[in-house]
Amino acid sequence: MEKVVLAYSGGLDTSVILKWLKEEKGYDVIAFAADLGQGKELDRIEKKAKDTGASKVYVEDLREEFARDYVFEMLKANAIYEDKYLLGTSIARPLIAGKQVEIALKEKAKAVSHGATGKGNDQVRLEVGAGILDPKLEIIAPVRVWEFKSREEEIEYAKMHNIPIDATKKKPYSIDRNIWAISIEAGILENLEQEPPEDAYMVTKNPITQTSYAKYIEVYFEKGIPKKVDGKAYNLKTLINHLNEVGGLYGVGRSDMVENRLVGIKSREIYEAPAATILHIAHKELEALVLDRELAHFKDIVALKYSELVYNGLWFSPLKEALDNFVNATQKCVTGTIKLKLFKGSCVAVSRKSRYSLYKKELSTYGKEDKFDQRLAEGFIKIWGMPYKK
Repeated sequence: MEKVVLAYSGGLDTSVILKWLKEEKGYDVIAFAADLGQGKELDRIEKKAKDTGASKVYVEDLREEFARDYVFEMLKANAIYEDKYLLGTSIARPLIAGKQVEIALKEKAKAVSHGATGKGNDQVRLEVGAGILDPKLEIIAPVRVWEFKSREEEIEYAKMHNIPIDATKKKPYSIDRNIWAISIEAGILENLEQEPPEDAYMVTKNPITQTSYAKYIEVYFEKGIPKKVDGKAYNLKTLINHLNEVGGLYGVGRSDMVENRLVGIKSREIYEAPAATILHIAHKELEALVLDRELAHFKDIVALKYSELVYNGLWFSPLKEALDNFVNATQKCVTGTIKLKLFKGSCVAVSRKSRYSLYKKELSTYGKEDKFDQRLAEGFIKIWGMPYKK
């Protein structure tokens, strides 16, 4: 039997895929589950996979690696897709693809497999990532080719083969969760005229019903990486979890958008990302303090392209590697503390401090400490406007 490594979540799709690959296609299936902060979804996942027919199961806690090598590399670039999406699901896929390839090499597997659909972005991210890392591996995408036309048919197959899933409780939404963000789609959200109901949200409280007082927090960065919150040092995954908890209590981090998928269709998604929202705002504010104008403006252009590369599954591409070198060069002085105010879903910076600050009060003030020679402005204006005079 040829071996295949399946990216396994324990849900309906990947559970049916596991059995289908074994029974219908004759593969020896090795299940791989990445712990990226899904929570209860991973309860008893190893037993589920073995009961469904997996010959071996890998369950790896990748939360710290995910934060260090993927999330915070992206944070340094200020990458946000279409001004709203903080790329929570997108940034997880190259890590999963990379680990699948590692396991496939270790187990001498012929192929890797996933449960992504033919109309989504994840199929591209997983397959392109695996293809770059090991072009010889075969890719198997059952959802694109198998006989099932609906969720109901999958449930019937699961019942027939005694697959251990909850086959009667139909979830109203499709949810993907990790420590950086939660992506929520389907169900009533497909009606663009419908406001997302409160039961769609998992970690953020309704901003309208929250307390009437604000919460102040301070985030300290070192070379673009968040290290402390309110003076307390955290490891990376714990820092993110802490800010998710604090931000969620104040309704911070919700977004509702119609986005352009890579495959050419538009989809309505809602996202929850309290920690990501807080850290992006804080990081951007710190950069505004320490980067010069030309570098800051050009970095905005890079951020746009970087977000597209992450979204489009090109994390392992030469361009992304080159942009990383540029981004890391910009972070040498991104060290300092940003104080933020959380209030009824908003997050705003209220104070900034860095030993690399380029702000000079004696140049910007209108008070008696002013040292700016305003007489120089006349010549500057004449030269600046000269090319446009007729």
